[in-house]
Amino acid sequence: MNIHYNKFIASILLFFSLTINSNAQDTSNVILQEVQILGNKPIMERLDSLEGVNLYAGKKNEVILISNINANTITNNARQIFARVPGVNIWENDGSGIQISIATRGLNPNRSWEFNTRQNGYDISSDVFGYPEAYYNPPIEAVEKIQLVRGAASLQFGPQFGGMINYVLKRPTTNKPFSFETQNAVGSYGMLSSYNAIGGNFKKWTYYAYNHSRKGNGWRDNGFYEVRNTHAYLQYKFSEKANLSAEYTNMDYLMQQPGGLTDAQFASNARQSVRNRNWFSTPWNLANINLEMKPSKNLSFNLKVFGLLGQRNSIGFVATPNIKDSINTTINAYNNRQVDTDQYKNIGSELRGLYSYNLLGQISSMAFGARIYSAQTIRKQRGKGDSGFDYNTTILTDKYPTEYQFTTRNFALFVENTFKLTNNLSVTPGIRFENIASSIAGRANVTAGNDVNVVPQTVKRSLFISGIGVQYKIKSTNIYANISQAYRPVLIADLTPPSTTDVIDPNLRDASGFNADLGYRGNVGSYIHFDIGAFYILYDNRIGTIRKFINDDPTNATYQYRTNLGKSANQGIEGYLEFNALKLVAPNTKLGNLNIFASLAFIKAEYIDFKTTTISGTPPNVLVKEDNLKGKQVEYAPKQIHNIGITYSNKNFSATAQTRITSEVYSDASNTEKATTAGTAGKIDGYTVYDISAEYKFLANYNIKAGINNLTDQRYATRRSGGYPGPGLLPAEGRSFYISVGAKF
Repeated sequence: MNIHYNKFIASILLFFSLTINSNAQDTSNVILQEVQILGNKPIMERLDSLEGVNLYAGKKNEVILISNINANTITNNARQIFARVPGVNIWENDGSGIQISIATRGLNPNRSWEFNTRQNGYDISSDVFGYPEAYYNPPIEAVEKIQLVRGAASLQFGPQFGGMINYVLKRPTTNKPFSFETQNAVGSYGMLSSYNAIGGNFKKWTYYAYNHSRKGNGWRDNGFYEVRNTHAYLQYKFSEKANLSAEYTNMDYLMQQPGGLTDAQFASNARQSVRNRNWFSTPWNLANINLEMKPSKNLSFNLKVFGLLGQRNSIGFVATPNIKDSINTTINAYNNRQVDTDQYKNIGSELRGLYSYNLLGQISSMAFGARIYSAQTIRKQRGKGDSGFDYNTTILTDKYPTEYQFTTRNFALFVENTFKLTNNLSVTPGIRFENIASSIAGRANVTAGNDVNVVPQTVKRSLFISGIGVQYKIKSTNIYANISQAYRPVLIADLTPPSTTDVIDPNLRDASGFNADLGYRGNVGSYIHFDIGAFYILYDNRIGTIRKFINDDPTNATYQYRTNLGKSANQGIEGYLEFNALKLVAPNTKLGNLNIFASLAFIKAEYIDFKTTTISGTPPNVLVKEDNLKGKQVEYAPKQIHNIGITYSNKNFSATAQTRITSEVYSDASNTEKATTAGTAGKIDGYTVYDISAEYKFLANYNIKAGINNLTDQRYATRRSGGYPGPGLLPAEGRSFYISVGAKF
């Protein structure tokens, strides 16, 4: 099958090459900053070289226009939403769509933690530095567009290696004092959804508010979920040069977690669940105040002050799936469940500015800014919960065995400057300074009634990262290149020993490295849109654990030592091509638009160096053997990720059929081939999935949307877990359908 795919891909690339060559003689003088899909409704755009107070010249980026795609936005189906972004890897174990877990270029998709995740330009993850998991993402029905900037975003936005993803929410689009939008859906497995929003403009005021509620029973047994998202926005416009806005977001959900399966259980019945007492909830609160000013024609400012109050709460029986959750005959009841909770309190502020000036007869621009940020995480784990079935996080002892506090303080400065050397050529160098202090203190365990405390420690560091981008315009296309340093801060888990005998390296360093891009993108004629390029990511100072002898004396006992152990490299080619076949053949046709697209990624992600140790024998004859993972494939890094689809659209109707092809991955750095008995490690097979979606608009204000996800009811999985959301192999969702009716007034 791969041979056929490779032939198809080769044909696409050959066609791409021929169309570029045929366009070389075009005498058009039009130079487009943004690239758009052709036809009535653009779906993908690029960020302008200057966008607000940010610079994007020479940076790999994509903008997805949500209202113009056919996709299951009701349950945030990432497979469809991100189909046109090359190289997006997705964890699909959560059919509810409450959390989106994506990554690009072979990085780890876990709750999008390799991205700097934002909403309307401010942070929304748990702790950008210590615990960057995105337990919250907005409902896609409330999103106007999604902006992705690859690793070159590190200079203006900080970590992570994957770049920045920004969910831009809807705002009033007319000058009416009142507007109303509603979208209501039903679907498979008891899914019910309702999105309702109001907004308007009145004199100098603009407001927008929405409420989104969804619930369902899930494709798998014990997969019930219920989620609510509420958002309010208010802006006052002082003048054309100044405005002040405030917004508040509240999310709350309750999700039953069906847990993982062994591979044998998955093969027998992927919809089964061997856990019916596991629950998860993350109440989330976000607030942001935003001031925009333009004191002069050449100078703009943006000041954001933002905060987060959130929780992560879980209760369940967390043993591996080969261990049955059954009644304990000694107490004639189920075993007590485990309770784990997190509390997040973050506050930050970012000041950004953009100054444009004349240099050598061209307009150059400088983006600059400062950031101050404080985050606190209080983590309580292994609490003794009840033996019941419902969601209840009350513990039956006076305290949690594990309870510690992790704090982060951050101050950053950055400056990037786009030097426009000619009408077509620009060069953008930049530098960022970071000062970070991470500290941890608290209780690691309770032994014989006595507290065993974590050794309090603080990791302080200051670092500079730099980069440079180049962009050269050729009519309606441009060549771009960029190399930017990046880093991934030491996480909470890195500073927390899993055992009281483990030792953390006091000189533990942040992971560091760089991203490099080289590509060619643009429009050919009026019918073809493309972006093809190569990338390289060096990920150094990766953190891992090795076994050492006490005092380095082989006659002594051993202990686990967590330190910086190695590096990996991700490299590959990614391309996107879309062309309007009807307009290409018959430019004046009134039959509508037939867009064919292919989003292709070839990835090679391997460890260059990563030390490991194994232990054998019994004291005092203990042998520690050193090994290295050099040449092993990085976990959860498919070698191929391809999305191919076709969309037909006219004035009132549009429909899209697409397929996603993803190759196999390893779930661990050792590249374990055969799955373990518990299903927590082992290779995960590749898969091919088909989706179809359609929309019909009528009577000007009304619409009907419908679709089928996983049309052929493919059984597949995208991840394994050693802990939450349940140890074992986690199945992706089978075939499901939805139908939605909406209106705008």
